[in-house]
Amino acid sequence: MKTAIWCCACSGKVMAELVGGKDVYPHREDLYDLRFYKCPHCGNFVGTHKADRRPLGCIPTPELKYARQKIHEILDPLWQGKAPGTRKKIYQALSDALGYDYHTANTRTVEECRTVYKLVLELKRSKK
Repeated sequence: MKTAIWCCACSGKVMAELVGGKDVYPHREDLYDLRFYKCPHCGNFVGTHKADRRPLGCIPTPELKYARQKIHEILDPLWQGKAPGTRKKIYQALSDALGYDYHTANTRTVEECRTVYKLVLELKRSKK
């Protein structure tokens, strides 16, 4: 199965192939049952939703994947374990500040991630 997904390394939509975890993480048997969309050109990949195998955003470069992880390290504690709706409010605040509908999985550049990281730090300071 293939689907058109934006690949950040290739700077365009590619026909990414649905592959198993063994293909992208051969050293991680615990991930073999997961599915990923893999770029046929650069080999980068993105995970899928378990229920319907939709891609979890665009295909990141390794550097972008790392930057997204750093955002989640500071963003997730702001909403996890908090009142229902807190996550939605935080993401809406980020969307308002950025001027577009924000989701970490759709960031396309490390520079964009840096901007988001700074905004999350500001949100974090304002919550204290």
